Amino acid sequence: MNLPVIHRAPWNHRALLVLLCAMCSWPVLAQENTEDKAKVAVEAMTTPATPADQQAEQKLSANLDKEPALQKVEAEVSSGVATLSGEVPAQPDRQEAGNIAAATPGVKNVQNQIALDPDLSLRFSIAMSEAKGKLVRLVANLPLLLVAVLVVMLSVWLGGVLGRHLPIVSRISKRNPYMENLLRSIVRGVVILAGVLMALDLLGATALVGAVLGSAGVVGLVLGFAFKDIAENYVAGILLSIRRPFNPGDMVRIDSYEGRVVALTSRATQLMTADGNHLLLPNGLVFKSVMLNYSHNPKRRFDFTTNVATGRSWNKAMDIGIQTMRGIDGVLDDPAPTALIQDLANDAATLRFAGWIDQHHNDLAKTRSESMRLVRRALREAGLTPPDGVQHIQLKRDPAEAVDDGMSRESGVHRDMSVDRTLEKQLAHLEESHDLLQQPDATTPAKP
Repeated sequence: MNLPVIHRAPWNHRALLVLLCAMCSWPVLAQENTEDKAKVAVEAMTTPATPADQQAEQKLSANLDKEPALQKVEAEVSSGVATLSGEVPAQPDRQEAGNIAAATPGVKNVQNQIALDPDLSLRFSIAMSEAKGKLVRLVANLPLLLVAVLVVMLSVWLGGVLGRHLPIVSRISKRNPYMENLLRSIVRGVVILAGVLMALDLLGATALVGAVLGSAGVVGLVLGFAFKDIAENYVAGILLSIRRPFNPGDMVRIDSYEGRVVALTSRATQLMTADGNHLLLPNGLVFKSVMLNYSHNPKRRFDFTTNVATGRSWNKAMDIGIQTMRGIDGVLDDPAPTALIQDLANDAATLRFAGWIDQHHNDLAKTRSESMRLVRRALREAGLTPPDGVQHIQLKRDPAEAVDDGMSRESGVHRDMSVDRTLEKQLAHLEESHDLLQQPDATTPAKP
């Protein structure tokens, strides 16, 4: 027996049918929901007002009538809900009506449906009346405003006078010239700030003063992130002025820059290079870089080298060079000039001569140049010359006759080989209180 075959609809077809049914039933459900809300609204409107609502409505209407700008506002109270309608000239009047309704006894909630009056002439007259009122208040407070301006001007003048003639500023500026501008700026700023606060207090703007002081921290934080490099240079300038790693006129080398210190400002350190160029280095770079101060110690050493050919007495050459340097004006006797053999080659020895000068009285480059000239001259006069750049080939028949007239035996006398204490003597003028590597006193017990 053949049974009928039943074809089932695919799953997606069934889902489509269900969706179509839901879409068809949605308008019916929405209509029923709207009808329910309308019924609730009609019931609220048809609900008779209670005596408490009537009493609250009367009080609210009386309070609104007291304000001239709220004459066109109508109020209705039902079930503790006050509904405001009508027109007002400005937005502040609308807010005032809502505040009056909320403050009325018996009103639990306020529905503010007040609109602004579209009459252009009315709104223009309101704006003109407000401008006239502000102008009248300004004229009335004009003498007080002039007094406040005079107070600010007096504080600016007084801040400048105190910054220039305050004894403590003058005393500190003599010891540390870099702190002078900083202290003057601080004194001037404090006096001017006090004058501005006094002027605002006279004008009755104490709330503005509180707001400014309260937002100073946030503004300072924002400005700190925005001007990080400028703030870094300013703080580095303050630290450099306190630590004083150099003085005006010192010859310094900072990172790869070398020059004489001209000034230290709040943003940069000014140097004058040997070529006469004006160099500005950010204080942050100066504070973080390796610094070499040539002028901190007035005594400075110079050195140079010269060659003496093989076959000459190098010991004699060193003695002649030292003796020559002792007679040069500007080369100090203490520390005394020194000489040593720096390098040896097949045809010559490189001799290194060193001497000291006082930078307050002599120039390093000029003294070094004169020393090189006179030492080379003295060595040549003694026959101690550099090796000849041209090679000579000399043929001899008899080896016994091969006698070099220029040969001379080196002296067997030992030269000074003790420890050089020159730099240790130079450290005597430094302050030991700032030395973090100073050894503790033997009487002081070591901390565990």
